[in-house]
Amino acid sequence: MVGRLASNWWAVALRGVLAIVFGVLAFAWPAITADILVAIFGAYALVDGVFALVAALRSSHLGPRWWSLVAEGVVGIAIALIAFFLPAVAALWLVWVIAVWAIATGLLKIAAALRLRAEIENEWSLGLSGLGSVVFGVLLAVWPSAGALALVWLIGSYAVLFGVLVLALAFRLRAFGQRTDRPAGSPLAA
Repeated sequence: MVGRLASNWWAVALRGVLAIVFGVLAFAWPAITADILVAIFGAYALVDGVFALVAALRSSHLGPRWWSLVAEGVVGIAIALIAFFLPAVAALWLVWVIAVWAIATGLLKIAAALRLRAEIENEWSLGLSGLGSVVFGVLLAVWPSAGALALVWLIGSYAVLFGVLVLALAFRLRAFGQRTDRPAGSPLAA
């Protein structure tokens, strides 16, 4: 599993960059309307879900171990479809939609991190990003009446933190892939 992830480290990095861009946009336009926030979040959830499905399909030879990526992708795409086709409902329930999405994907990331830990020593960034997602989702569920500005700042902070953690994972995967690609007798082999 790690070898496949390492060879596709760029897809993991792209997910991180997209999260950071989404977070920066949330900070840059804090007064955006609920409809625009729903559309931006829907686009992010769709792209994130598609990338999770692509990663799952590229890892399908691993048997049942790739189910969490499929589930994460399906959840992301389903949330995106709600945001696109039922924007009034999504705007009304935006806090709950984001909370459910964050908790579900966070739990799936933690599950993936536990499996990945058996193959990479000291792997913490994926699990920490999952824990951050769960905490973020719980905070939104506990305080759903938070002001729009506070919600935008919370969403932006989460997206940037998540993006940085996913980028850290991507570069660890890249380094792991570079170490395992070297011939055993190479003086640069780890």
